[in-house]
Amino acid sequence: MATTIKSKEEVVLEDNELVCILTGEVKKIKAQETNLQSVILMLNEEYGFDLGDMERNYTIDYEDPDTGRTKKQKIDLAIFEKDKPHEQDFIIRICVVQDDKVKETDKKKGLSATLENAMGAVNSCEFGLWANGSSYHFLQKEDDGIGFDFEFTDLSDFPGEGETLEDLDRADRSHTRTPANDSLIKVFKRSHDYIYGNEGRKKDAFWQLLNLIFCKIYDEKRRFMELPNGESYRRKFWVGVKEQNSEEGRKAVAKRIKSLFEELKNDNLFSEVFQGNESIDLTDKGLAFIAGELSKYSFLDASVDVKGLAYETIVSNTLKQEAGQFFTPRNIVKFMVEMLDPKEHHRVLDPACGSGGFLVMVLDHVRQQITKYMYPELEGPLLEEKYNSIEVNERVRTYAEHSIFGFDFDPDLKKAARMNMVMGGDGHANIFHVNSLAYPLWEHPAEVEKINRTIEESIRVMQDIENVYTTDARGKFDLVFTNPPFGAKVKVETEIASRYYLSQYSSAPEVLFIEACYNLLKEGGKMAIVLPDGILGNPNMLSVREWILNHFKILASVDLPVEAFLPQVGVQASLLFLQKKTEQEVQLAQEQDEGYDVFMAIAEKLGKDRRGNPIYLRDDEGAELLFSSETRYLSKKRNGEKILKIRKEKLKQLDDDLPEIYNEYLQFINSKI
Repeated sequence: MATTIKSKEEVVLEDNELVCILTGEVKKIKAQETNLQSVILMLNEEYGFDLGDMERNYTIDYEDPDTGRTKKQKIDLAIFEKDKPHEQDFIIRICVVQDDKVKETDKKKGLSATLENAMGAVNSCEFGLWANGSSYHFLQKEDDGIGFDFEFTDLSDFPGEGETLEDLDRADRSHTRTPANDSLIKVFKRSHDYIYGNEGRKKDAFWQLLNLIFCKIYDEKRRFMELPNGESYRRKFWVGVKEQNSEEGRKAVAKRIKSLFEELKNDNLFSEVFQGNESIDLTDKGLAFIAGELSKYSFLDASVDVKGLAYETIVSNTLKQEAGQFFTPRNIVKFMVEMLDPKEHHRVLDPACGSGGFLVMVLDHVRQQITKYMYPELEGPLLEEKYNSIEVNERVRTYAEHSIFGFDFDPDLKKAARMNMVMGGDGHANIFHVNSLAYPLWEHPAEVEKINRTIEESIRVMQDIENVYTTDARGKFDLVFTNPPFGAKVKVETEIASRYYLSQYSSAPEVLFIEACYNLLKEGGKMAIVLPDGILGNPNMLSVREWILNHFKILASVDLPVEAFLPQVGVQASLLFLQKKTEQEVQLAQEQDEGYDVFMAIAEKLGKDRRGNPIYLRDDEGAELLFSSETRYLSKKRNGEKILKIRKEKLKQLDDDLPEIYNEYLQFINSKI
């Protein structure tokens, strides 16, 4: 994890420019340059190599074996021995970076013509990387045994700063890399694409990948379960750096991973996820490749933004969405959660939870509060490093198991949400397959009964409700976050719609969800909901608005631009923040006019355009602004030692109005105190 501190500086960029992390120079945005920036960041934050020991576009000299003449070759990135001069004899890593269209077999730009040639020319360089954005190939150079030439061996990874190749092959190596920037997105995409394109499993590629992600998470959680008991932790989800190269090695990996999968299916931790008949149906070669990709990283140590974005990227691109369903952008989710500021004593629900984005964000929000409470003397990366300490994880897990709930009508999304919750810190058992509008009179009484028992247990543990008047979930939640399905294509059965008072005005699901959320909230409970603007503005929705005003106190209303949900769907929507009135307040509102201030705002920009491409802050003349940034992060050595490092760079800032709106809301609230 990293903490970035920004300060404005009068530096501007053209639309097609970026600033190099390594040199601070302005570069044209091209595929190869973008890929190189990702590699530099990866090698710095994940592998621990200092920027001062790197140099881009470094020229090496070598002797042409055919002519005996000295030739030159420019390599994209050279890494030198720590604190040594940038001379050819001190190069320890060579990195060749191409654009996405170049294949590793290309005769001029491929692996052999570039990386192998350069590594052969530099005696001191044992390891190298060839990357094209979507593929990463690690090589080791070894003598051929007779002293005439070199042999190159494929590796699944190469050692970072202070590591050896033997370190990577140790099953007791508990300190795997923490993914930086877009590394996890690329790993998930490479893995999914491999299954889809090479394993003949186009229909269930996502679910096969999901099974392996479950395995990886389970293996990481074993560390927290075994070490406190004095047991010696040894990874089971790992791949030796050369195991993929032989049939024997691939079989060993497959046996190890499949055995782990059977173990996790029988573990209480995942008892609510698997039915028991699931299997990993990949070839040994495919399984070894995917496991090699996933095993490099620690999923539990990754920030919620890194792993959440990576996970939701493959979920949204893979699962076919029902009409009217789409994922809420992460910046909107974060804004809505921050506005209601959930605490450890709050019971939270998303009645249309999808892949679990709101719930994971709530969990992370509370995790940060818990960590700060437990380690008040720490800040920045030193505090973030404690987010996944055993003590914090245990407290977060307890909170999640008793306080966070999700309902969704789509059984596939239920499983996807559970995986997201497992990555976020757990609480996955409280994700239920249920029609929220039909609850509690749904056609699957066993699932309804399971919900009711879980709520009853939650109340027993939290002791937050003295007099329980209903045996189900109604009236039990402090906070509700949701983006309900809406649109003309989403139909609600007449019998279900008739249960709602608002159905006399509209049977649209987004209208009925307002009343459903009201029923689920405690008196005084709060909700944050995404609604189409028609509810708030159309004349034929006047009665719906009056019902809302009679039953809720309006806390805030934020209009969103049409780009908010593009390119998924074009819809004009708003965010409404409401607080459920008590019975006395409802009665009082009917007898006399209410008078209170409501926070209202318009978000004109959300950090992206209509195509989903990022947009950045610009000056008055339209040029993109740069901000001097100081990124602080912890670099881990193989022995677990952590070193605080600082990287100074110039960064663009997304043009997103929501953070400023949130700050204005805080000022509004504080002015009322």
